[in-house]
Amino acid sequence: MIFARSSRERIFDVACRSKARIASSRSIPSPSSATRMRRLPPSSISICSHLPPASIEFSTSSLITDAGRIASETAKPQGWYEVATFREAGRCEGKKTMGYEVAEQFEWELPDAIFYPTGGGVGMIGMWKAFDELEQIGWIGRKRPKMIAVQAEGCQPIVRAFEKHASHSEFWQNASTAAAGLRVPKPLGDVLILNILRASGGTAIAVSDEEILDGGRELASMEGVFAAPEGAACIPAVRKLLANGFLSRTDRIVLYNTGSGLKYLDAYGELASN
Repeated sequence: MIFARSSRERIFDVACRSKARIASSRSIPSPSSATRMRRLPPSSISICSHLPPASIEFSTSSLITDAGRIASETAKPQGWYEVATFREAGRCEGKKTMGYEVAEQFEWELPDAIFYPTGGGVGMIGMWKAFDELEQIGWIGRKRPKMIAVQAEGCQPIVRAFEKHASHSEFWQNASTAAAGLRVPKPLGDVLILNILRASGGTAIAVSDEEILDGGRELASMEGVFAAPEGAACIPAVRKLLANGFLSRTDRIVLYNTGSGLKYLDAYGELASN
């Protein structure tokens, strides 16, 4: 299991000398707040969607798309730096760290498949860029893993576009899932994500919230990893692709977890009570 927390923290160093507007679900606010508290006065504000009760941020919105719109509309007039997906230079570059680390840990022979919980999908885009750069400097060969986008059944714009052989996704109406980081009705990088899936021979797959939370419980009990629902979604996804023959049990497979289950005690608590 590869943990992708460090790259999320690093991207906020870009804006550490000025005030920032941040549109996020549950995964970014904590590292951004911690990073900025070390460097900035406490007047910094983030705009986030669907935040858990314990979050420190100032404002919430119904969906990440709404949070992103508010951030864009208010950032420039108020002199804030917008640190939203694809709105700043550091995020995709920071996400490349995941690609570097998986290449190093697999001794410069990339795995056969990578499962990535895909909301905005910047992590997948960053890894793919890292692989190309590693090949250019001669550290890896031309082989690439099958890149697999994992989404929730209640919000699966990439899965639908992939299955329809479309070049871009359509806005997913009435998006709903316990995995807040997957509740992205239309990723800004949808064209890039779909290109990566097809170029790698990968696929996109959706799983139910029940499967997601069951996967998180299983991961915690068997591996001691309390994953966020986004990462937990990879557990039922890999099972399905092994069962239908898309992947082999001899394949070397990496599942990415992008957050902590501690931010989803409400969702896991409801599962336990049921």
